[in-house]
Amino acid sequence: MSSKPVLYYAPRSPPCRAVLLTAAALDLELDLRLVNVKAGEHLSAEFLKLNPQHTIPVLDDNGTVVSDSHIICSYLADKYGSGAKESLYPKDPAQRRLVDARLYYDCGHLFPRIRFVVEPVIYFGVGEVPEDRVTYLQKAYDGLEHCLANGPFLTGDQLTIADLCCIASVSTAEAFAPIETDKFPKLVEWVKRLQALPYYQKNNQEGLDMLVGLVKGLLAERQQK
Repeated sequence: MSSKPVLYYAPRSPPCRAVLLTAAALDLELDLRLVNVKAGEHLSAEFLKLNPQHTIPVLDDNGTVVSDSHIICSYLADKYGSGAKESLYPKDPAQRRLVDARLYYDCGHLFPRIRFVVEPVIYFGVGEVPEDRVTYLQKAYDGLEHCLANGPFLTGDQLTIADLCCIASVSTAEAFAPIETDKFPKLVEWVKRLQALPYYQKNNQEGLDMLVGLVKGLLAERQQK
């Protein structure tokens, strides 16, 4: 058994990138195990024992198995976020509820709209992204813009796991549904703020570039036929 927490992941996946960002913010080294979803590795008997929902990411922390990126991020922050890093997932109940609300916004509104854009292209041979799906994705930006009314981050003055989860989604969304600066100026600045984090490039941008390159490459290939 690995002494480091094991993360079953795919670098293209926004939820997996959210966990990578959180681990990096905590200065926590993970044992990374690639899962090839397109090849069906997430449906193997071994993987289903870890996560019967057969989704990634999945964390195995020396026998403690956690699935869903938002739960993994909160688990890691709770266990490894001592001292100054405690602010990533505050202990204060009121502050924590605010972070949780942003996490639920990501998993309930933002990320599902991204899936409806990219997954039909990757898995079902779609050759064009319908305009209504792009517009629907852009509508999710409004909620984040309002969240940024009271500070530089989604819950105020401090960076939290809500920012790290949402930037993995927003950076992906932006590649297919541009953020209009005149409508969402605070969100545009927030994206730049997160991009400036020292661990952003390795833990988000690299996987994002892989995903965008794949999807746009497939779209271009199919539109030429």
